[in-house]
Amino acid sequence: MTQLKTLIKNLGPGLLFASMAIGTSHLVLSTKAGAQYGWIMIIPIILANVFKYPFFEFGVRYTNTTDKTLIEGYLNRGKGYLWFYAFITLITTFTILAALYTVTAGLFINLFKISGISISTVALGLFIFISLVLIIGRYKFMEVSLKFVVTILFFALIVTTAMVLVKGQVAHIQDFKAPPIFNDMGILFLISLMGWMPTTVEASSWISLWSIEKWKSEKQKPSLKESLQEFNTGYLMTSVLALFFLIIGSMTLYGTNTQLSGNAVTFADQVVQLFTTHIGPWAYIFIAISAFATMFSTCMTAHDAVARVSLDIIDLLLPKIQVSGKKSIFALAIIILAIVNFIVIALFGANMGQLVALATFVSFVVAPIIGYMNLKNVMSNDVPPAQRPKKALQWLTYLGILFLSFFSIYYFWIVVF
Repeated sequence: MTQLKTLIKNLGPGLLFASMAIGTSHLVLSTKAGAQYGWIMIIPIILANVFKYPFFEFGVRYTNTTDKTLIEGYLNRGKGYLWFYAFITLITTFTILAALYTVTAGLFINLFKISGISISTVALGLFIFISLVLIIGRYKFMEVSLKFVVTILFFALIVTTAMVLVKGQVAHIQDFKAPPIFNDMGILFLISLMGWMPTTVEASSWISLWSIEKWKSEKQKPSLKESLQEFNTGYLMTSVLALFFLIIGSMTLYGTNTQLSGNAVTFADQVVQLFTTHIGPWAYIFIAISAFATMFSTCMTAHDAVARVSLDIIDLLLPKIQVSGKKSIFALAIIILAIVNFIVIALFGANMGQLVALATFVSFVVAPIIGYMNLKNVMSNDVPPAQRPKKALQWLTYLGILFLSFFSIYYFWIVVF
């Protein structure tokens, strides 16, 4: 009981990680994986979650033992590491938030049956509302509110998945043939799925920044064991929910040759309808709100994290400026991110597919590199030998780097040849 109380008290960074991860990779990609390819996609989802685990764990380990962010660790390894991470952050800044807000805007339009209003207009409203919440409430409000959202979402999806399983597999169309996985289209989808499963590897530094923010707000730092327990709880939750979304997609759409749209509004309608058609119209509001809450919480956490990371990078590259930690500068960063990503959405329109494909491709290609950078951090002299990862975790890291590198090389092979 004491351990449970300690875990609940320390809930924060791991919970925010779960809230951020249970978004596009789960609602969009896991559902689509089950709908198009069936249960076989459990394998790449599990592999991605297992092989990427050390990359994220190192963010918690390094920060807890050094009181520094992973990004500070990159600078300690050499300025080239930090410049590389800054470049990746710049690319994802123009893709991740735009993709997340586009999907969320589509769900909002679908949920409230709004007509005659564009995706970009709804996205603008979301940008304004979430920006105000982050600026006024900051970290503490975000953590407290997401504890309720993630808890409700988790139990809602347990119930929904159970209902889908009880209802049984949807009838296959006549002469149905499963699409091949190892062709150009299948490999590209695998890269998208694993690139954002459970989330982008560069988000490992987000956890480290949230950890420091929580310790500042509570003026108390948990032990390494307690921090890892809290993170592992969030990570396990994201992995389980990915399988729930895959099961739902497989049980309700696989074998019907239904193609999930790249248009945000159409996709949102398909996701909600696949639940209600299989379970019953009474489930509509229950499912629609759960789906919207999933994406809304992801938008909030990602928006907050990208702002913090950007300011941390500026601090380290331009030490004379020192912008992080100032409320007015944080507010400005939130607003600038909202404006930039609103422009991206306005240019791309409702074609969410292109945004997600670009964001997930970049994340997949750089994942093994950032994984190696994180390993260098935790194996450096910054971390006492007793608190460095054990041999088994080190070997899992190397396997993860090889696994993700192989798929990246294979992707370039099919593109070039």
